[in-house]
Amino acid sequence: MNGVIIQFFHWYHEGNLWNEYTEKGDYLRSLGFTAVWFPPATKCVLGKEGRGYDVYDPYDLGEFNQKGGIPTRYGTKEEYLSAIDKAHELGFSVYADIVMNHRMGGDEMETVTVHQVKEENRNETIGEPFTAKAFTKFFFPERNGKYSDFSWDYTCFNGVDYILKDDEELKGIFRIHNKYATEWNETVSHEFGNYDYLMGANIEYRNPLVVSEMERWIKWYLETTHVDGLRLDAVKHISVDFLQDWISYIKTELQPDCYILGEFWRDEAEKIVHFSDQIKEMISCFDVPLHYNFFTASKQGRDYDLSHILKGSFLEKKPVFSVSFVENHDTQKLQALESTVKDWFKPAAYAIILLMEAAYPCVFYPDLFGAEYKDIREGEEIKVIMPKVHILPKLLEARQKFAHGEQINYFNHPNCIAWVRKGNAEHSGCIVVISNSEEGYKDIDLGKENAYSVYKDFTEQREDKIKADGNGQARFTVNSQSVSVWIK
Repeated sequence: MNGVIIQFFHWYHEGNLWNEYTEKGDYLRSLGFTAVWFPPATKCVLGKEGRGYDVYDPYDLGEFNQKGGIPTRYGTKEEYLSAIDKAHELGFSVYADIVMNHRMGGDEMETVTVHQVKEENRNETIGEPFTAKAFTKFFFPERNGKYSDFSWDYTCFNGVDYILKDDEELKGIFRIHNKYATEWNETVSHEFGNYDYLMGANIEYRNPLVVSEMERWIKWYLETTHVDGLRLDAVKHISVDFLQDWISYIKTELQPDCYILGEFWRDEAEKIVHFSDQIKEMISCFDVPLHYNFFTASKQGRDYDLSHILKGSFLEKKPVFSVSFVENHDTQKLQALESTVKDWFKPAAYAIILLMEAAYPCVFYPDLFGAEYKDIREGEEIKVIMPKVHILPKLLEARQKFAHGEQINYFNHPNCIAWVRKGNAEHSGCIVVISNSEEGYKDIDLGKENAYSVYKDFTEQREDKIKADGNGQARFTVNSQSVSVWIK
């Protein structure tokens, strides 16, 4: 797959995102992007403050006056559909972010029987079951049955984190007892004993009415938006049995070529491989272990062995189903999974995901455009400036023009690695060299067909020219803690 995804948002994004994409789409196309990943377009419990992951009504894409207004954080339904139309005009695939694990901001409380569980081991209960009130009734009064008259009640959920017991507010994790379940779903990640529960009112996919409604909803969503693919949030918390059936329904009944990408957040590739096998390779997955390799390499500097940069990655195990990324909205500074790759290493990390043969890369909005934002951490306001990665447009251009054909790796030194892309009938290929320490070099044999060829650094990090000898051999250099892309 020779495409590139742009993650067109970050956690602190301000302003109308849908209109911004419409304005920037042509520029993104010129850089070689082929797909855009948009954030969740659904109405949130926090209204315009919500990011889409605190989902309230999945049928409200910025159309109904709910949770404080009509638009979402990113704009109105009309603007969302216009942005998708613009993307399609430019030849982009559009991947919609879908949150299927939970609901938030219920319209009414119901009396439910709950059993509190330990947060660090959800299979261990605390005390005895008891009755309490929980926000498990969702009927969306402002939408008033348009698109779907399905009402959610406590039988549609198996856990909550907020209850009223004798008018006292209690927070924790409370398993709901209903006719479909008194235990968590087993076909989920087994972190914390059982990771079915994540947040809000946790959806119970053993309830056939819920399954039918989620099939109805995705049919409506695909027919309404005409998106080309789905990015599924938090899949390790969702029943694999349900996901298999639901994805099969999409692929057989609705949209056979719908691209589906899952966020299965584990730093061990074996766990992602296990999930991929369980789901019968019906979806691709983000390469979380590779991100953590980049994070570690950026922290350790010259002490990191660059020849191991791909070791333990999902790319190494299942390249066809892997989506590589350097950073995302969860790993950026001040976020829940903060593991921000240091600025000095980002050019190298992007060279790896953009210029290697197997990766399907995803570029993060602030790395292309920069970002500034503030948030509160431990009672103190912190300002963050994320500078754009200045070399990124050059690397994207190099991907289009030169990074083609067979790849030969020179991963034979802890501080300097290289690879050759041999090119094809239309593209001349390139030599990529990366250092995480002092100035480095690689001696590379390009074959007699390249005898006396002269090379320059396309990224303009180095100004010298390199000439191959009569056998097509040459020494390709790189600056300290830098990347160079040598072309004929």
